[in-house]
Amino acid sequence: MKDILKNIHNIIITFQTISTKNLGPVSGPNRQRDLCTFCTISLDQEEVFLGCLCSFYDFYFEIPRPFLCLSFYVYAKSVFQRDLPVGKVSIRKDDLCKYSGKEHWLSLQPVDPNSEVQGKVHLEMRLNEVITENGPAGQHLLVRIIECQGLPLISGQNCDPYATVSLVGPARSDQKKTKVKKKTSNPHFEETFFFEVTRSSSYSRKSNFQVEEEDIEKLEIKVDLWNNANLAQDVFLGETRVPVKVLRNDHIHKAWYLLQPKGNGSKSKSDDLGSLRLKLTYIEDTVLPSACYTPLCNLLLKSPDVKPISASAAHILGDICRERYEVVLPMVRLLLHHNRFVPFVSAVAALELDNTQEANTIFRGNSLATRCIDDMMKIVGKNYLTVTLKPVIDEICESYKTCEIDPIKLKEGDNVEVNKENLQGYVQKVFSSITQSSSSCPPLMCDVFRSLRHLACKRFSADPHVQYSAVSSFVFLRFFAVAVLSPHSFQLRSHHPVSAPTWHLNISESPYNTLLSFFKETYMYDFFKSFQEDKCIEKVKKFLNLDLVSVFEYREVHKRGQGKKRLGKKNFKKRWLRVTNRELSYHKHKGKEAICTINVKDIQAVEKLDESAFNRKNMFQVVHSEKILYVQAGNCVEASEWLEVLGQVTRCNEGRLTTFHPSNYTGGAWQCCKSQSNNAPGCKPCTTIMLASLQLDIDCDRETERIFSLLSSNNTKLQDMEDACASMAVYQGPQREQEEYSKFTIQEPKETFQTLKQLRNIMEELQRQHNIRNDTTAQYGSL
Repeated sequence: MKDILKNIHNIIITFQTISTKNLGPVSGPNRQRDLCTFCTISLDQEEVFLGCLCSFYDFYFEIPRPFLCLSFYVYAKSVFQRDLPVGKVSIRKDDLCKYSGKEHWLSLQPVDPNSEVQGKVHLEMRLNEVITENGPAGQHLLVRIIECQGLPLISGQNCDPYATVSLVGPARSDQKKTKVKKKTSNPHFEETFFFEVTRSSSYSRKSNFQVEEEDIEKLEIKVDLWNNANLAQDVFLGETRVPVKVLRNDHIHKAWYLLQPKGNGSKSKSDDLGSLRLKLTYIEDTVLPSACYTPLCNLLLKSPDVKPISASAAHILGDICRERYEVVLPMVRLLLHHNRFVPFVSAVAALELDNTQEANTIFRGNSLATRCIDDMMKIVGKNYLTVTLKPVIDEICESYKTCEIDPIKLKEGDNVEVNKENLQGYVQKVFSSITQSSSSCPPLMCDVFRSLRHLACKRFSADPHVQYSAVSSFVFLRFFAVAVLSPHSFQLRSHHPVSAPTWHLNISESPYNTLLSFFKETYMYDFFKSFQEDKCIEKVKKFLNLDLVSVFEYREVHKRGQGKKRLGKKNFKKRWLRVTNRELSYHKHKGKEAICTINVKDIQAVEKLDESAFNRKNMFQVVHSEKILYVQAGNCVEASEWLEVLGQVTRCNEGRLTTFHPSNYTGGAWQCCKSQSNNAPGCKPCTTIMLASLQLDIDCDRETERIFSLLSSNNTKLQDMEDACASMAVYQGPQREQEEYSKFTIQEPKETFQTLKQLRNIMEELQRQHNIRNDTTAQYGSL
């Protein structure tokens, strides 16, 4: 069944909203110049993005479901007014290829609720001639409304749809109505309606109307979909019209019809509403069954082990598509899913460092290593940002305090000292949140940063600051700064702030400037002077120097291990406990070698222990894969801190328990629930830790198909690279000019050539599988 389900379409859209021009006035008392404009993007009527138009945006999303239309809505917003629609740009799915890859100015169209329709309806219709004992009695029409698909959400929820079925003509309009279906966008009606179309002359005097045979040419079946709004006015969802005359030659007419706006979408002439400049990239991939991708997936996953790394399939992909940023994302996802990311990015970072001549330019370019780490942080670091920055960003966005300190941008009546005080308070909160967040940092990010620091120190051993700049260039400039500047891009805010005040830039730069003592503007020097104090610099160094892993320094506790294996005897002893994002250890003396070390990934639960268990206060237990470690903290505050920190560093563990025993096992039974089995499940639910589980929802087949599509679209470059390797080492004879292959990274031509040959063979087989499954018999309108 999996192979069948995998044969679906994976659609990827990337776009850049660039700018607007000549925006017309909006309805209401305010004019456009008084309002901030923002843009929403919708698939059919499902909103997928919201952002301010005052800046440049890149947005990337995948669509795992069918859709009909991609729409861009421009709104005007002010603090005291509701959102006012300015206009929209709608592009049907079939037309996206026309706009892909180029910039276009597209005219805004009016936003009309009656034209905002989506979905389709399945109808069965039949025109019957009724025969009685006295002969023909006329023609009757049968209309069966079977189902609808893809109806829009109303206020973010499934609608309550119903349908009206009408037979309309110049002098008649017969209407019938289905039952209301609750909370669904795909209602199944299965209702049949009958209409009398014509009657013979013998029945004409008994009827209230008479339709001649030729009037059938003017009759049509009209089906309207509505959302039942109970006490409010029902919402129009779309309509379709079918001429009765098309049924004459059909015994049964059964088909799907796309819903249309009212009046078949006829629009009245409107004023010029302005234009929106867009650059779209639209890609549609067909995902094959899983077995088809195994060879390509295995070749990519072997990349970290290939020597040199430039000869690996993953590096070749990044090399030939270096100008396309989206190429890295599917590769990063694939490596993350199979736990191969850290060795790969370490290898490509080492290669980049070999070609870096000065320490102050370390990891500053848009290289394969930096792009991989950028995408990794966006994938695994979202929850980390939520814990670290969201509370202070919410406070800043909702307080509306003025923070402008640029003399040129100050408005009349602004008090620069008050603004400076507001800004300094916000900067201090962000600074403190970041430098105190090491316990929340995902272990994967810690592993990557540790590797970068080690590589940088090895490459520039004479520079004592390179160990900081190697990490800060990512964690500050490429991670925290981006989140502060664009909180919506990490879902820290539902949309971009109404305005983009200077505090964004100032806050995001301050931690990094603290380290580098660098200021772009003279008026900022005094403001940041307080952040040059030794305490602030030491906080930043401590945050970076410990690889973001050391959480608690040595603290004195009493510990008791259950059992005599590994964890020692059963009596309580004084020990020094230390925890990092990687391991929990206890020591007989502070700073000395550990007596016991427990891998953080093996910890299954960290919970309080009842005082009655050992008749001791402030106790907690660490449940891991071997035994249970019982610990008594120095006081209630330290016990709470231990529980919080250990809960955070183990929140992503796959083997976390859902229940635990709040007491100990002694005398052949658990004292809390009296269960006699030592392995009995816990009797109390475990504490829910914020961000308890970071699950990467990665479909490796979709990612591998995306990689295959990218390789196929760059087949010419693959051939050029193969020719360059052949010229350098494989073939005998004169070599090509240096320019022919200088655009590729080729350290070992023979190894690279072999990888390219494997890639080519795999791609040919995948293309053959695509050709086999390419069904050209499908017709538009079929289910």
